[in-house]
Amino acid sequence: MSKSTITFRTDTERRDTLDALAASRQRNRSFLINEAIDNYLEIQKWHIEHIKQALAELDRGEFVSQEDMRETFAELRARCK
Repeated sequence: MSKSTITFRTDTERRDTLDALAASRQRNRSFLINEAIDNYLEIQKWHIEHIKQALAELDRGEFVSQEDMRETFAELRARCK
């Protein structure tokens, strides 16, 4: 995997916190930034995939009607009393 350099601005407090975390894990700042970016990208890909799946289900008519939802919530409220 090839690597490239990017730069961005952040406040001093955030940078200092990042550096302290990196030191406590015996890693460098770049490692933690890459780890954070990987986690962010994974969550975003997961989120987008689930939205696409939900839209496909909607297109196929696979959804709960508003009336069914009302009935379900009414039943749940009745059980909680």
